[in-house]
Amino acid sequence: MAVPGLGIRLLRRLTPRFSTEFRNRSYRMWVIGLTFFGYTSYHLSRKPISVVKSVLHRNCQVPLDSEEYIQFSNTPNDSCYCCWAPFNTDNANELLGSLDLAYLFAYAVAMFFSGHIGERVNLRYFLTFGMLMCGIFTCLFGMGYFWNIHTLPYYIVVQIIGGAFQSTGWPSMVAIMGNWFGKGRRGLIMGIWNSHTSVGNILGSLIAGYFVDDKWGLSFIVPGLIIASMGIIIFFFLVVHPADVGCTLPDHESPDKHHPAREPAIHKVIPPADMKPISLKRAVFIPGVIEFALCLFFAKLVSYTFLFWLPTYIKNSTNFTDEEAADLSTLFDIGGIIGGIISGVISDRLGGRACTVFVSLAFGAPMMYVYSVFGHIGLTENIIMLILCGILVNGPYALITTAVAADLGTHPSLNGNSKALSTVTALIDGTGSVGAALGPLLTGIISPTGWSNVFYMLIAADLAACLLVVRLVVKELSEWCCSKEEDIKVNPLSEPLLNSIIHDDDEDDSIHNSLMADGSVQNGTVQ
Repeated sequence: MAVPGLGIRLLRRLTPRFSTEFRNRSYRMWVIGLTFFGYTSYHLSRKPISVVKSVLHRNCQVPLDSEEYIQFSNTPNDSCYCCWAPFNTDNANELLGSLDLAYLFAYAVAMFFSGHIGERVNLRYFLTFGMLMCGIFTCLFGMGYFWNIHTLPYYIVVQIIGGAFQSTGWPSMVAIMGNWFGKGRRGLIMGIWNSHTSVGNILGSLIAGYFVDDKWGLSFIVPGLIIASMGIIIFFFLVVHPADVGCTLPDHESPDKHHPAREPAIHKVIPPADMKPISLKRAVFIPGVIEFALCLFFAKLVSYTFLFWLPTYIKNSTNFTDEEAADLSTLFDIGGIIGGIISGVISDRLGGRACTVFVSLAFGAPMMYVYSVFGHIGLTENIIMLILCGILVNGPYALITTAVAADLGTHPSLNGNSKALSTVTALIDGTGSVGAALGPLLTGIISPTGWSNVFYMLIAADLAACLLVVRLVVKELSEWCCSKEEDIKVNPLSEPLLNSIIHDDDEDDSIHNSLMADGSVQNGTVQ
């Protein structure tokens, strides 16, 4: 049990003692809010590069309000005289893609270490340090504008270090949420909570878009200051585990969804004091981890390609300005919020995470093709299709990184060891982040041949993600079929039939009474 932060200790002294139920509810809402805004700031700080790309390399025949770009002109007839060196060359898209690769590859590699470290240190300290460092290196990228830095290695190094520190956020946040919430309605709760990624993307786009046409350096500096400030708030007010403040521990076991009366499987539960972190090797062999990790590899490849290149695509395929393209790209994230919640609710109702992921991805592939063909026709078409793409692309991605990761991190085979949460989350999201690094890189290479080819790549990746969960889908469907067969054997009288027996005429009443007499029906339940 860790000592709560100074802010929490002060609040506990200043507020009266409440009932256990009220205290549990209050702290859970507090943790949801704080982790929500904390990870919102993570995504807010990684969004500016996608907005600023269109200014670092652009068609300078379009007049600029700011005259500060003119000083880098080499020849008056150069269509890229206002571009920001070193991105003023013909291979600018490849250079910009290398920035994405450096950032996301560092993020992916560091993710495996972050999960391992996070389970062995106080997550409050770990998050605070990571957020402060993210803020510093996000600001350093923006300072390249004010310091007139035009060397590619500077931006590459800043991206690598900044991406590595970004990995401190996700496994830690999911582990904290897993500490506080059991399996009951995890899909819904995590679906709503996971909207922080889209909220962060939206705010990051709006903030970066506000400064991009004037001083693009501020597009990085302002988000950097925001995440650093949130790191300080996390340090003082985050509560990592319910035991730290005397709250009730969540129930990570749940009864069989198809047989509510059946007791869950009995496993030896490890006391919190005896919980120990697990190794990556142990995490790999948890059932379902490999399939979902590889599925996320392709799903995140698609999602992050949209995240890093959508404003640029909109700018190149339409007549919108840089700021308008940045604002329009937020509709994809709005769709992501809707998709995450819908996926969570459906998976809770059906009890099938894999089926929900499969169906969403299966519809996402044709939707991306439709957007690539018709999205540029007009504003209305662009809005509708972007929202639909966001629902179908980000919905399954959100479900895997939240509810699925938390489910697997509290798998019954772990005997209630919540110390596995961070490692399992890091393993799944780290694998996905490798795909996230690959997608933007391939986009930078493929986009000069035509944006339609980029969409073909995204559709292929989406279908590959579908195929990787087929085994789990078949398993879930077979379990549903078996459960229905067992229901028929165990309950030969279905519920509607029982109701008709109880409430029908005298002939049916006699049947009901005979059943009661021989003990087949007790308290309105078929035995």
